[in-house]
Amino acid sequence: VQLQASGGGLVQAGGSLRLSCAASGGTLRRYLVGWFRQAPGKEREFVIAINRSATDSTNGRFTISRDNAKNTVYLQMNSLKPEDTDDYYCAAHSNPKIATMQRNGPDYWGKGTLVTVSS
Repeated sequence: VQLQASGGGLVQAGGSLRLSCAASGGTLRRYLVGWFRQAPGKEREFVIAINRSATDSTNGRFTISRDNAKNTVYLQMNSLKPEDTDDYYCAAHSNPKIATMQRNGPDYWGKGTLVTVSS
């Protein structure tokens, strides 16, 4: 499956942004899908994931959701802070356990989309 992330850009602190992860060559609802982020010189870190049966999941400021009809997963980011500035990557994993995806790495990665939060 090929993943294409989009929606990054420049936003002021306190603002919101929605990233999209569109899939081709496969059905995204068959995968655990997650978002990761990475700053220059730092390791890529896990942000949030959604399992195959869920329609959305939140960790407070960030909400991940699915639109199965569009074969797309979204990341809604609210109350953004300058420290949220990173390249954001979507990823898909065939194992349904988030811990497994975090430990072994996802099966598929999309290219990053840059989010810049100004203070």
